[in-house]
Amino acid sequence: MSLSVTDIQNALPHSGLREGTAWLFSTKPFVLTKKEARKVESLGHVLAKFQQASDMLYQRSAMGRVPSWIAEVLDAGKPEWMVQQQREVGLREVLPRVIRPDLILTEDGFALTELDSVPGGMGITTWLSQLYADGGFEVIGGRDGMPEGFKKLMPDGGRILVSEESADYRPEMEWLAQQLGDGFRVETAETAEATDEATYRFFEWFDWENISAAKELAAQAHLTSPCKPHLEEKLWLALLWTPALKSLWQEAMRGRHLERVKEVVPFGWMMDPQKLPPHASLPKLGVNCWDDVAEFSQKERRLVVKVSGFSELAWGSKSVQIGHDMPREDWAAAIERAVSEFDHQPWMMQVYHAGRIVEHPYFDPETGKEKLMQGRVRLCPYYFTDEKGETKLGGTLATIVPADKKKIHGMKDGILVPCVVEE
Repeated sequence: MSLSVTDIQNALPHSGLREGTAWLFSTKPFVLTKKEARKVESLGHVLAKFQQASDMLYQRSAMGRVPSWIAEVLDAGKPEWMVQQQREVGLREVLPRVIRPDLILTEDGFALTELDSVPGGMGITTWLSQLYADGGFEVIGGRDGMPEGFKKLMPDGGRILVSEESADYRPEMEWLAQQLGDGFRVETAETAEATDEATYRFFEWFDWENISAAKELAAQAHLTSPCKPHLEEKLWLALLWTPALKSLWQEAMRGRHLERVKEVVPFGWMMDPQKLPPHASLPKLGVNCWDDVAEFSQKERRLVVKVSGFSELAWGSKSVQIGHDMPREDWAAAIERAVSEFDHQPWMMQVYHAGRIVEHPYFDPETGKEKLMQGRVRLCPYYFTDEKGETKLGGTLATIVPADKKKIHGMKDGILVPCVVEE
């Protein structure tokens, strides 16, 4: 089985699904081994428990029941009204109902580099899943797993608020709303009013000043994802490994769930400038301060630095800086900036995990001929949580980029395809 470039182009909606962005088409979906597919399938429940535990730790910190610095660092740079809103009793049990991790496919498994609860790509993943399923492939999540999952967020219909800052994604969200049927529509976030209608948020909280009804929307428990910007901080991926929090994580999560999360999340650090005692060192880095990290050799710099969240730089790999892929002086400048901004814009660092090399066919956009790419893969599974709290996989998007690219994200020379399980 395979699809022709004509089949794909004829099926593409007039909107193109993504404003100003193209990607490479392929004859085939991306194949996961049975073991890989099982891990992806079961990861949604585990990540939902991780978010639940993270929220519990934050709320307990805010109430002074565990160290207050946890909430303080997660609230850094946010307006006071937003900090207070996410602590409201009425939102205490409300959690994100869409979970999309970024999983780099490595030689020995996966490396989770981000956990997104307001993800793009849902329309594209829906379209690709339907296209390849109609072409005879048994795509993971099924032909209609994505729209069925989204409908569980708002069973009686609702509106999708898309901001100007997220305008590139508006075409795919409008197309998705059409697939969902009567009762679903897209509105402009900046001018939308707060109503009792079920609402899906496709705007970032850092952009709140441009959203006229931001404060009113934030107070609504039926807003998905809710006003809990602390959960949208990448910093949680570093706090997971913070030695002082080890016992708290063990209390907050079942042992096996915690193990599963640590299996996929690379070791990370909160880039706190606080001075250590002379005899202490940063875990696994073996040095006493960030100035020493700035002096690391290229071999030692297999590390990634990125903004934690609440910033226009926090999505689309805009802030991602890969240590061994940059000159020493640029690396030192990146460390200095991250540490200096800690009090109002926290940054984090993670161990870099290289994606394994795969081969995948694609159509040359100029000639239409089929070629073979040597590339690296990012998997984006979309999990949806229904009103009963059950989390289910809706579909999985694979992004394959040329092997010389260190950052893996949607780009004009990247292949986008759904996933299937090996036969």
